[in-house]
Amino acid sequence: MKITDIEVFEVKPRWIFVKISTDEGLSGWGEMVSGTRTRAVVNGAREWGERILLGRDPFEIERLWQEMHRSFFRGGPIGGTIVSGFEMALWDIKGKALGVPVWQLLGGKARDRIKVYSWIGGDRPDDVVEQARDRVNRGFDAIKMNATEELHYIDSLKEVKKVSERVKALRDEFGDDLNIGIDFHGRVHKPMAKILVNELNQYNLMFYEEVVLPENEELFKEISNHTTTPLATGERLYTRWDFKNIFKEGVIDVIQPDVALVGGILELRKIAAMAEAHDMAVAPHAPYGPIALAATLQVDVCTPNVFIQEQSLGIHYNKGFDLLDFVKNKEIFEYKDGYVAIPDKPGLGLELDEEKIREVSAEGLVWTNPRWKNYDGTIAEW
Repeated sequence: MKITDIEVFEVKPRWIFVKISTDEGLSGWGEMVSGTRTRAVVNGAREWGERILLGRDPFEIERLWQEMHRSFFRGGPIGGTIVSGFEMALWDIKGKALGVPVWQLLGGKARDRIKVYSWIGGDRPDDVVEQARDRVNRGFDAIKMNATEELHYIDSLKEVKKVSERVKALRDEFGDDLNIGIDFHGRVHKPMAKILVNELNQYNLMFYEEVVLPENEELFKEISNHTTTPLATGERLYTRWDFKNIFKEGVIDVIQPDVALVGGILELRKIAAMAEAHDMAVAPHAPYGPIALAATLQVDVCTPNVFIQEQSLGIHYNKGFDLLDFVKNKEIFEYKDGYVAIPDKPGLGLELDEEKIREVSAEGLVWTNPRWKNYDGTIAEW
């Protein structure tokens, strides 16, 4: 079997899909992160696909991964997501060729079902009680929301109280039956992070995510001295090498690697295994499209230290189109009582609406994250 064609699709609201075709009629799908660099990712994918993948055996996933990753300048958001998308597609082909889900090729089942959580609140969190009630009514017992809006290095007590009041409203309404994750989103600098965790400790939360930016990882230890709530990070890290210091320091409790960024399915599985050796939990990052989520679920099935899975159905970024708009077998993302079933179809388990993908892709894609400023005009983290 040889790779004969590679196509890249820009899909609203903010997804990049890739299709790898073979001379035996089998094809596989992967997903790349657009972020603010759509043109760079799309053009890079086409260049790498032509130079490295065309004419090759799609079963040689590790060999091809090594060739894609081990360029002189490696890693980073652009290179990382290109490798990841191609790697997913190769696993999709292999699973389909062998007639089994990808998780069967990674060791088999370690669980009977996958626990998931749902986003509420949006970028500027509000109406959190109403949105949480909707999720609870649909069977979820775990949610996550952004903690803050813009926050300066040192900010006002009023901003801290706004965060605290939102979380308190959830606890008052749902008690301890609702598991609540709070995402600081790297928007919070060290001085305010310490204040916020101290204020929020009273609510017994599921985890604090990205309490500071990952480039300030040496601060995790200091902030951990102010809380017993688990600390989580990892969505902006690339490959297992970027996680080495996280494991070495042993302060983080939950890692959140993204299958569309860290190098794909097998790399995510390797990172999770490293975390298991350091007694750390895994909650994979997956706020993007249907292919990345389907690929992540394959890893979840065979990874015992995954305790919960982010899922992006109905997330606030999905304007105009949602995951199910491009999926024919919509039951793969059917959530019941806060869980999703083990995927059982070959490959990634997806039956995609290729006609719809081509139609929407023809419109092009321009997506960028919001650009925020603090009250004094300085740039704020989004």
